[in-house]
Amino acid sequence: MAVFVKFFLTVVLTISVTAVVTDSTDADLILNRIKPSIEGNSQNLLLKSWNTSVPLCQWRGLKWVYTNGSPLTCTDISSPQWSNLSISKDPSVHLVSLQLPSANLSGTLPPELGEFSSLQSLYLSVNSISGQIPLEIGYGSSLSDIDLGNNLLTGSVPASVWNLCERLVSIRVHGNLLSGSIPEPAVPNANCSSLVNFDFGQNRFSGNFPEFVTDFKSVKDLDLSGNNLSGEIPNELSRLNLVKLNLSYNNFSGVLPDFNRLKLGEESFEGNLNLCGAPLKPCKRGSGGLTSGAVAGLVISSITAIVVLASVAIGYSQRKKKGNLDEEDDEFDPEEEDEAAGGGEGRLILFEGGEHLTLEDVLNATGQVMEKTSYGTIYKAKLADGGTIALRLFREGSCSEGGLWLPAIKQLGRIRHESLIPLRGFYQGKRGEKLLIYDYLPNKTLHEMLHEPRPGKPVLNWARRHKIALAIAKGIAHLHSNTETPITHGNLRSKNVLIDDFFIARLTDFGLYKLMIPAVADEILAAAKADGYKAPELQKMKHCNSRTDVYAFGILLLEILLGKKPGKTGSRGGFVDLPAVVKVAVLEETTMEVFDVEVLKGIRSPMEDGVVQALKLAMGCCAPVASVRPSMEEVVKQLEENRPRNRSALYSPAETRSGVDTPF
Repeated sequence: MAVFVKFFLTVVLTISVTAVVTDSTDADLILNRIKPSIEGNSQNLLLKSWNTSVPLCQWRGLKWVYTNGSPLTCTDISSPQWSNLSISKDPSVHLVSLQLPSANLSGTLPPELGEFSSLQSLYLSVNSISGQIPLEIGYGSSLSDIDLGNNLLTGSVPASVWNLCERLVSIRVHGNLLSGSIPEPAVPNANCSSLVNFDFGQNRFSGNFPEFVTDFKSVKDLDLSGNNLSGEIPNELSRLNLVKLNLSYNNFSGVLPDFNRLKLGEESFEGNLNLCGAPLKPCKRGSGGLTSGAVAGLVISSITAIVVLASVAIGYSQRKKKGNLDEEDDEFDPEEEDEAAGGGEGRLILFEGGEHLTLEDVLNATGQVMEKTSYGTIYKAKLADGGTIALRLFREGSCSEGGLWLPAIKQLGRIRHESLIPLRGFYQGKRGEKLLIYDYLPNKTLHEMLHEPRPGKPVLNWARRHKIALAIAKGIAHLHSNTETPITHGNLRSKNVLIDDFFIARLTDFGLYKLMIPAVADEILAAAKADGYKAPELQKMKHCNSRTDVYAFGILLLEILLGKKPGKTGSRGGFVDLPAVVKVAVLEETTMEVFDVEVLKGIRSPMEDGVVQALKLAMGCCAPVASVRPSMEEVVKQLEENRPRNRSALYSPAETRSGVDTPF
């Protein structure tokens, strides 16, 4: 009897399940299960097209095919066949693609995703989808492209995804909150022969390197960066025909395999403090390494050499011969510089506001080191008449030669905007040394004001921070659109924003990469990556553009709002990803706790005062997909539309200096 009952229940359940699957078309699933799940608690404007009054072919983000493989199109919507109620009930119409990137989705991934027998591509990246990746996702019999990147997904990736192994071409879960170990395929020796893109980067995965990946011989792009993976990197990885590899900012250790054949750079492995071998630091070999005393000696010698070279370049204090001022710099020929300068002292090119300077002024200025960077040194220089200028001395060999820098210098010298520190002059010495001449402004950097405690430090309330952010945005927008030839800043960070006593912000260092040789320009990019300002798509500085500037501004705006320093921290292997910090706060419904306490002081409504809108704007600027980021003109417009109610904080520099009463 018990056996009969068990058999009977099995038959009934089988019939019931079959009936459900048969009666439920793909359109039914979209309307009744998928839409409510990914839409979350509020109606999504993009998903309004998903209803029976709109032709199925016009449902946003969806593509359909008939059972015979022919696409469902809207070529003749007036035809009787376009009774949408009937076609949405047609079991021969199947969903083949679900593409909703950057669609402002906020719900969860429904298990019904595994019921679409013809679904080939699932693109839901750059949304706020939370919860876990359902086990059923691995049951889609046709699924080959999965992109769930840059959401708020938690848990781990279900091992069932490897059920798709043989047809899977791309799987991307980059930039979520996924944790645990990366699951192995259940089938031994699975090789995923079609898989090209494997991107599990910027999550919280732990455990050892997933060695099963080395069996995926077709993989070209492998990204495991920004996780907590540890152990050694297997030698078998170097035998794959990789085009891109990113294992940076994990806890890998040991000796790197020989990747010389793949020509991978240091950026593929940086942030793993216990890794060694090319292209990273050499591995120590017994007693053959340098002693601590020898290392100290080299460091001291290097510092001494730098100081001497800088002094020679700035000082020339024994030379009193006055050089000639070039009235027509457009006629300057670098190959004739010694003859044109008179006596071989070098050449000085002056721009608006620097006409009073002479070659003798510059050569005899006494310099005090203010800052050192990888590509040069900044000096506060005292002139003989008591005035002060700022000089940037480029590192030897860092700039282009043969006059290739001249068009860029002229372009930078013509830029004038109240939020940009103007270039007043340029000097090239007979030995090739190059100096940029700026006004000296005894201001603090935004980095200092945000992150360095000191006595008497002014309170940075929201009105002041908004004023700073708006000025920065206007300066970048001017570079992008209001100059003769648009310029990318290329090195936007809080250390390159000067703030005066009236909380007026001015940008420095814009466009300097245009003067440098590619290798030195890429050093700026490496520093931007370490400090958290580098756009994910930017691999070479020569490819920087307005959208990469927008990304850096987004990080800077988050830095202003959160009061947190992005990028590497002093702790071992630590890295602060500000967009991820915000995502976690949204997921845990603690968004208001993410702001710096000074931002919310004195504010009655964060929404009315534009704080929440600024956070959304910053996250939009940090979108991983460059094409969906706003332009800087749009950023300026949004900041102006969402000003604090205390409008006096937003007077222009001229109004502020003219004595207008402000709350500062």
